[in-house]
Amino acid sequence: MSEPSWALTLAPRLAQFEAVARHEHVTRAAQELGMPQSTLSRAVVRLEEDLGVALFARHGRTLSLSPAGRAFLSSVERALADVERATEAVRADVDPEAGKVAFGFLHTLGSETVPGLLRTFRADHPKVRFQLVQNYGEAMIERLRAGDLDLCLTSPVPDYPDLVARRLDEQKLRLVVPEDHRLATRKRIRLVEAADELFVTLEPGYGLRRITDALCTEAGFTPKVAFEGEEAETLRGLVAAGLGVALLPPPAVPRPGVVELTVTAPRAVREIGVAWLDGHVDTPPVAAFKKFLLSRRGELLS
Repeated sequence: MSEPSWALTLAPRLAQFEAVARHEHVTRAAQELGMPQSTLSRAVVRLEEDLGVALFARHGRTLSLSPAGRAFLSSVERALADVERATEAVRADVDPEAGKVAFGFLHTLGSETVPGLLRTFRADHPKVRFQLVQNYGEAMIERLRAGDLDLCLTSPVPDYPDLVARRLDEQKLRLVVPEDHRLATRKRIRLVEAADELFVTLEPGYGLRRITDALCTEAGFTPKVAFEGEEAETLRGLVAAGLGVALLPPPAVPRPGVVELTVTAPRAVREIGVAWLDGHVDTPPVAAFKKFLLSRRGELLS
């Protein structure tokens, strides 16, 4: 049989010990704690018995700490202070007016979309704090499951039994080509016309990579991938350097050296959605931000 946990055994009595040690008087400590003197006296004796150490020297109605008691008090004070700080932190995080939201989003939404959302939300909730995490979709979903995130904006909209997801908007994808490319004089293109091109794409596991592969398959070909990266603007740089073409969402700022063509067939879009862990109990600030995001359906990218 395993030994009992000292933390479980001692935790309820630490504050009582600290009060008696501070007052060096059981009656005054009991008055502060709002408990009967006899109950507190028994608790202190039981604590000493459990530890097998005399924590106090008794002098009538007063007590003084023994050397072991002084050593124990130092650690108890630190432990109680840590509990107090932790309590204040978690209470602050759920404060309706000034709590915290852990919010994840795709890199491609970080330059304009998310800052605009936060600016609008904080106009009515100026003190709410945000922990912002940028990552690709699957990584954010794992962080949702781990409890590191409250909400995330991702694409494609996930379909897992342990998540709740809502479609918010869609974003057109364009075929990005070098400015001196044979297709650069065009404004519109069917994706099959790029079947012989080298593609630069995000790495496998990224949502945009899955969408690119699916659209090319729908167009009747498998893309010939020359380079794989982790960030959309890096891909634009590779395209500008003449290393391939790419299917990408619109840039926040036009990139020199490339031309962006509208894809007429197949319909080249990616859906953007918000996801959260099913059964997760929202704090007031998270509930307010979730309600705000859902109210932006169809307007997220406008």
